Amino acid sequence: MKTIDDVLLRMDQIVSECRYENSRIGYFAILYRHVTRRIKEGIQRMEFEDNPRMEKLDVLFAGRFIDAYDLWKKGVKPTQSWSEAFEASNSKKHLVLQHLFLGINAHINLDLGIAAAETVGSEPLLGIQKDFNQINSILAELVDGVKSNISKVSPVFGMLIPLAKGRDEMLLDFSIQLARNGAWKYAGEYYAANDRVFLVQDRDQNISNLAKKLVNPGKFLSFLVKIVGFAEWKSVSKTMDQLDVVAKKVI
Repeated sequence: MKTIDDVLLRMDQIVSECRYENSRIGYFAILYRHVTRRIKEGIQRMEFEDNPRMEKLDVLFAGRFIDAYDLWKKGVKPTQSWSEAFEASNSKKHLVLQHLFLGINAHINLDLGIAAAETVGSEPLLGIQKDFNQINSILAELVDGVKSNISKVSPVFGMLIPLAKGRDEMLLDFSIQLARNGAWKYAGEYYAANDRVFLVQDRDQNISNLAKKLVNPGKFLSFLVKIVGFAEWKSVSKTMDQLDVVAKKVI
C-alpha cells in the first residue's frame, strides 16, 4: 500500500470479511476505518503540519494492523499484542468495549511508535510530534464518542462503573492519552535503537501483558462483565452496523 486510498480500500475489504464471517475484530476495523477517513479528509483540507508526511504515517501505521490481520488469517502468528486481540475475537464472553480496547492497545502502544519513527527515517523525530499527537486526538475523539454511546450495543454497561469503583478499573479507565504518551516515548527509543528487533520483541511482550489484563480484569470485574455481556447484542454484524452509525455521528 502506497496511498491512503489503498488503505481505505483494504479496510473496506476487512470490514466486509469480518461482517460476513461474524468476526469481532470487525469492531475495531469499523472504528479504525473512520479514523482513516477522517485523516484523509484532514489531509485534503491541509490540516496537518506536513500533509504528505501524514499520509505516509497513516499508510505505515495502518499497514501494521493490516499486515497483522493478514498473517492471522493465514494462520501465521503476528505480534503477541495483536495475537491477544485476534484470539479474543473468537470468544463470545468479552464485551464490545474490550474488543475495541484490545485493538487500540496493540495499535497505539506498539504500532504507532514504530510507524512514527519509520516515517521520519533519518530526519529528526521531534518534527513529527505535532502530527503524531493529532492522529491520537482523532482516535481519542472517536473512542470517547463511542464510549459515551456504548449503550446502543451494551444497554447495561453503565452499571460497571459504580460497582467497580475502587477495584481493578483498567477496563473502564483505558486512556488513549496515556497510551499516546507511552507511544511517543517508545518512538524515541525505537528511533535511536541499534537493535530494533529486540526492542520490538520486548515492547510487544509488555503490551501483550496489558492485553491480558483487559480480557482478565480480576474476578469481581469479570463477574460483572459476564452479567453485562448477557444484555449486549449477540449479532456481530448488527453490532458492527451500530458502531458504524455511532462513529459517523461522532467524527
